[in-house]
Amino acid sequence: MENEYGYAGKILRVNLSTGQISTIPTAQYADRFIGGRGLAAKIYWDLVPPEADAFDPRNCLIFVTGPLAGFGGLSGSRWQVCSKSPSADPHTFSYSNMGGHWGAQLKFAGYDGLVVEGAADKPVFMVIENGKAEIKDASNLWLKTALEVRQTLKEDLGREVRVLATGPAGDNRVVFAGLLADNDASGSSGFGAIMGSKKLKAIVVHGEQRVRAADPEKLKELTDYVRQLKKLKPGTLEKLMPEGSGLKREACFGCIGSCIGRMVYRAEDGTRGKVMCQSGMYYARAAWKYYGKRTEVPFFANRIADRYGFDTMVVDSIITLLFKGHRTGIFTDENTGLPLAQIGSLEFMEALAKKISFREGIGDILAQGTTRAAKIIGQGAPELIADQISIADHGPAYCPRMYITTGIFYATEPRQPIQNLHAISRPTLKWVSWLGGNPDSHMTTDLVRWIGKNFWGGEEGADFSTYEGKALAAKKIQDREYAKESLILCDFAWPITDVDCSEDHKGDPAVESRLYSAVTGRETDEAGLNEIGERVFNLQRAILTREGHVGRDADRVHEMFYTVPLKEAFLNPECLVPGPGGETISKKGAVFDREKFESMKTEYYRLRGWDPDTGLQTRDKLNQLGLEDITGDLAVRKVLAV
Repeated sequence: MENEYGYAGKILRVNLSTGQISTIPTAQYADRFIGGRGLAAKIYWDLVPPEADAFDPRNCLIFVTGPLAGFGGLSGSRWQVCSKSPSADPHTFSYSNMGGHWGAQLKFAGYDGLVVEGAADKPVFMVIENGKAEIKDASNLWLKTALEVRQTLKEDLGREVRVLATGPAGDNRVVFAGLLADNDASGSSGFGAIMGSKKLKAIVVHGEQRVRAADPEKLKELTDYVRQLKKLKPGTLEKLMPEGSGLKREACFGCIGSCIGRMVYRAEDGTRGKVMCQSGMYYARAAWKYYGKRTEVPFFANRIADRYGFDTMVVDSIITLLFKGHRTGIFTDENTGLPLAQIGSLEFMEALAKKISFREGIGDILAQGTTRAAKIIGQGAPELIADQISIADHGPAYCPRMYITTGIFYATEPRQPIQNLHAISRPTLKWVSWLGGNPDSHMTTDLVRWIGKNFWGGEEGADFSTYEGKALAAKKIQDREYAKESLILCDFAWPITDVDCSEDHKGDPAVESRLYSAVTGRETDEAGLNEIGERVFNLQRAILTREGHVGRDADRVHEMFYTVPLKEAFLNPECLVPGPGGETISKKGAVFDREKFESMKTEYYRLRGWDPDTGLQTRDKLNQLGLEDITGDLAVRKVLAV
């Protein structure tokens, strides 16, 4: 399969315990699983024993691209990392999605993916360039910040190389340590700690191989079509990044050109860095409260996270725990060694990051994640964060008390499944903006209902007053998103549910399948592509099942969703959503209905072809999806419905 359309043809396999370097043919996986999440999940199933914990040398770090990586104008050069995550409790399979240029360069270096297993005796880094891979000594880089490592390796190996690195948090196995690549692409799920456990400090990639499409003319036609669909209204970028704001757009490789989320900020002292989503805002409220005005502190707090290498969503919840604990007397400056009265200051953030990353004092406890740390500390600490934590120490954004459908996503995933959550929240937030009279928003009630019909399985999916239609919406969204995560397409750009610059503003649910067909030559329609997504989701379900997430009892959401009324929602303080017939309703004060959710799960299991009582997968359904090779293992473990 070498140099087959859309693929480099090989997956690099490196064993750090033995130093052995080999390759796996991509063709072994591409037909059934495309690439990305699908390819990684199958490799994980084949290689990682379910009894191995995250820091076991048998655990693999799997870096993967998809067949659309390396092509321009598609926003298809995202890349994923999959492994057993130490941030989950218990440790279980998880994933992280990253951008920038590193993934495309891995493919240009001649590989569709990289599998790292074993553990080195001393710190090492890897260099992958034009079909060759080397393991090199990294003793001089150990415990250095991710930014220092990146700068050092670029100075030594050339500015054109792309570097993925960890900071001291990863080296010291902080369970929520992250990854940092060029363009400040960051990855979560604690995979920085996995690199630390393998003594792997960095991975450098560079290559000159280019990928080919099966039908270049059709691909160009589709690329032009997609650019037109994603065309922004004039003045959109100027409004987001006005002159003098210090903000500038920085695209990932092959961007369509319409991304309005990925920006670089240049501070007054000349420091530059990515500003995006939660990581750019996680310290904003605390800083505003402390200084009483807008400052550059949230930006520098983000740079601290990048340097030390940790997940800002988890640190955000840790700050909440410390703040509330300080007020109640659990935490003091003396027993934490932290200036707790200065929460919101840059000095506090630097002190906290250092303590956690080097596991000093209370930092050694906090390095185990918010939920575990609160349990260890006791004294009422778990209750302080009961309404903050939903899954893997992440806060309950995109709440099922409001959106309903998202309850299935939280219940069946190992981490916050942001790509699924966005499928519901983005159109709804655009609708809230339209409802508020924003002339730049085109998301009418009729358009939301059209999206419900064409992307969520029916108009009932867009009526958030009822639990009806939500099981189908969850399945439809997951199947589509898992195909997307296998291609891999950018979550900011795909799916194209709505369009700025057209008369009816309606998107196109079939364009992904046409792109896949043009690039790979495997003719596939929308239904066929979504069936591959269904296969990948079922494979992930099987992985989670044999690692302890077994059926209905494990498919649960945080208890507080049932007991704590909804107070507010991100960018939607009145918690407004479309109701029956498109009527505007507020979900403020709502709680999740336990009985209706259980009924929704039963319907969801039926739609999935699983056992409706237990939530276990069935042999017939797995065989139908071409997953015959995983049924035997599930049957032996008695987690397969008869």
